[in-house]
Amino acid sequence: MASLVLSECCGLRPLPASILFRSKPRLPAAPHVSFVSGGGRPILAGGFLRDWALRVSAPAMPVIVEQKEVEEVIGAQKEEFDPGMPPPFGLAEIRAAIPKHCWVKNPWRSMSYVVRDVAVVCGLAATAAYINSWIVWPLYWAAQGTMFWALFVLGHDWRISHRTHHQNHGHVEKDESWHPLPENIYRRLDSITRMLRFALPFPMLAFPIYLWGRSPGKSGSHFNPESDLFVPNERKDVITSTACWIAMASLLAGLTWLMGPLKMFQLYAVPYGVFVMWLDLVTYLHHHGHEEKLPWYRGKEWTYLRGGLTTLDRDYGWVNNIHHDIGTHVIHHLFPQIPHYHLVEATVAAKPVLGKYYREPDKSGPLPLHLFNDLSRSLKQDHFVSDSGDIVYYEKDPELSSSSHKSK
Repeated sequence: MASLVLSECCGLRPLPASILFRSKPRLPAAPHVSFVSGGGRPILAGGFLRDWALRVSAPAMPVIVEQKEVEEVIGAQKEEFDPGMPPPFGLAEIRAAIPKHCWVKNPWRSMSYVVRDVAVVCGLAATAAYINSWIVWPLYWAAQGTMFWALFVLGHDWRISHRTHHQNHGHVEKDESWHPLPENIYRRLDSITRMLRFALPFPMLAFPIYLWGRSPGKSGSHFNPESDLFVPNERKDVITSTACWIAMASLLAGLTWLMGPLKMFQLYAVPYGVFVMWLDLVTYLHHHGHEEKLPWYRGKEWTYLRGGLTTLDRDYGWVNNIHHDIGTHVIHHLFPQIPHYHLVEATVAAKPVLGKYYREPDKSGPLPLHLFNDLSRSLKQDHFVSDSGDIVYYEKDPELSSSSHKSK
């Protein structure tokens, strides 16, 4: 059946469907539509509207859309993208789309970012200590905590476990850090652990706990060389890392004795807390919080490419440059060898290949406050995944959601 579109600018509106398309015998359907500008000629060739006429100031042309075309459009609209389907491209196609110079590492340029960050950290601390005003301290804490996070991004202090995360991204059991909990593990969590994992602000303070005890359902510690996080030939590296951590803790204790607990609290402890919140926020939201559910994989359905394509990019506004464009996370995960200062260009080049498997991030305002909506929504909805199935999606625990709502 043809569809008639009347121009608003001509002051015409289509007759209500209740008039034109009733199936009662007294209103026979018109075999075709004939639209005229006036003069008493019929509007419809058949039916009770023969003698109607419309007088308008300008003629309007009808737009006739065939039924077949309408069905094709509706069918295309109903066809939804399935993010769990294997992509029609491979890593080679993505790699080929990225300019060759994006793969080149410049040691001098890389070290310049380290020098920049260290200089800013020292300058902020010296300035705050010199002014020593409670008006300045909150600004210092926010800025210095962000710079601690920027240094961490360059160094990736958790090198071994972060490598495990990259090699197994999107895998339910093998991924590291903010991986989903199978339902059987989730149901065994006590109420305190559930609160710490899903009720703000506690998830944003999880990093130190994770270093000591990993995530629920996994055993070991980043400080224990015998942990199943590490293979035997990595144990010497773990011992060295733990020794460096002890040396740093001793240095902080000595500075606390020299400068006093309050000064160390102001200069280091609070910025460290801000750093932890940055770390947990970023690492969580690059794998959670999309408005549509994204798949997690097991078994034969998991591949390096499919797991990496569930990663999300985020826009942090003017903070992007400060923390070295970590928001361009998809390409960072697929090709971690690309230096951070080429990630933006590489992402732009790869997007035509990725198609719908790339989710364009929401644009940030002056501060990336929009991310807290995504964070809050995810923590209320993304609680566990099924114990079975090679392609699974987060499910919601109604009891946890209702209890958190009542607590507010």
